[in-house]
Amino acid sequence: MTAGRDSGRDVDMRLLELLACPLTKGPLVWNAERGELVSKAARLAYPVRDGIPIMLSSEARALSDDES
Repeated sequence: MTAGRDSGRDVDMRLLELLACPLTKGPLVWNAERGELVSKAARLAYPVRDGIPIMLSSEARALSDDES
């Protein structure tokens, strides 16, 4: 079972259940449209590249006010 097939970014949903935000240790939400894992508490979106979540705050995108 994968998510984000139409965006070319495959992510194993079982893996997503195990991941947490490295800053807040809180849950992450999969944004299939953008191919990102979103931490609402940290207001960051972590990219997924070639099916691998990049869980570095330096690689994360800050969420806009509209997105959070």
